[in-house]
Order: sequence, then structure tokens, then C-alpha cells
Amino acid sequence: MTRRRFIADTWTSATATLTGDQATHLSRVLRAEPGQIFDVVAGGFLHRAEITSVREDEVLFTLHEELESDAALPLHLLLAIFKFDHMEWAIEKATELGVARITPILARRTEKHLSLAANKRVERWRRIALEASKQSRRTTIPEIASPIQLKPALEREEEREQSPTRILLSETEQATTITAALAAALAASQTTDIALAIGPEGGWTSEEMTLFTTHNWQPVTLGPRILRAETAAIAAIAIASTHLA
Repeated sequence: MTRRRFIADTWTSATATLTGDQATHLSRVLRAEPGQIFDVVAGGFLHRAEITSVREDEVLFTLHEELESDAALPLHLLLAIFKFDHMEWAIEKATELGVARITPILARRTEKHLSLAANKRVERWRRIALEASKQSRRTTIPEIASPIQLKPALEREEEREQSPTRILLSETEQATTITAALAAALAASQTTDIALAIGPEGGWTSEEMTLFTTHNWQPVTLGPRILRAETAAIAAIAIASTHLA
């Protein structure tokens, strides 16, 4: 039987602690007791862990042997902000598929009220990523960055020590497929890191497309159909993952 898995809120080299909602769930719902064994992720490593004490607001574990686990995909998703319910779904599914980082982008065509409210949503997006990580049995939680304008986001990506393959989903690109672009770029690159940009409803503006070109992003297509932003994100991640397996 598969053991339940939790992600520690704090840890040392020998112990891990769950607090808040996770501790409440263990103590109240699962009626956890000292001596029970669970899988616990602490510091990005998966351990077999034994409960040593239980309180409603805190559950303490002793960490035993480290277990084999899968690493996150070396994929950074730059996701233009769109309708929040659709955005939440995209973050949940991107987490389940294994992305390492998600940066919400304040694009020119992001609706004004969404841009204004985005900073207040970040903690909710991080909670969604945490729950999706536990559900999909990940050993890492994707980093959810604070919302940022496109220009500084692209500048930060260019400054990274290992420059990633930069892929831009574009409605105007008709010839170069994401599969072909990834195969060619990864074959010629020293790194398997991928940065993937998904636009808002209505797509990127011409000024934003020029900005991407300036920063050496490769426009690609997913095919002839016009997809919703969240559908395009999941399809692109799934395709990228086949090149990173």
C-alpha cells in the first residue's frame, strides 16, 4: 500500500515538522499517533519518517532512510496572467506535470483588474502548487514568483548562469513546431533547461513580440488550432517533457 506523503514546513538533518493545515489534517482527520510511518519530503529529499509527537498545530517526525524520487523538470514557465480560475487550473496542472518554476507575467493584454489583483493572489497560487505537489507525489514544490512585467522577466532569464532554451508560443508562427524547435535547440545546447512563455487571452502585442526577439526567444506553433492559454500551457509542457525524459 502506498504511504501518504507530506511536505515538511521545517526540518533539520534528522527531523521534520508539519504545521498549520497539514498538522491539523494529520491530527484531526487521520488521527495520527506516534510510531506511525509516512513519507515526508524535507529540503527536497524524500524520507521514510516516523511520527514522534502529535499536536493539533504541530506534528514532529524523525527522518529515517532517504528514498528514491524523481526530480522536477528543468522547465521555467512564464505564464501571462489571465482569468484567475483558469490561471489556478494551469498552475495546478503544470505542477502535476513537474515544472520547476512558474513566473506570472503582467502582459500588455492582461486585463487591468487582474493586474491590480495579481499580487494578492500569489499566496493562493503557492498553496495550490503545494497541494498539487503532494497529490502528484512530487519531492519539490515549484517556485511561484511574484507577478512581474515582461521586460524585467526576460532580462532575468537572460542573466541566468546557464542560459536555457527559450521557447515562445506564438499565434503568428506557422512553420516551426515546438517539437522541431526543442529537438534542434537541445541537440545543440550544453543544458537541458527550458524557458517556455505562454501569452494572455488575445496573445502578445507586436511590441512584446519584438522584445522576445531581442532576447533570443524562438517563436513556435502548437498547430493550426487556437487554444486557450491554459490548454496551450499544458500541451506545451507535456511535449517539452518528452524531450527531457
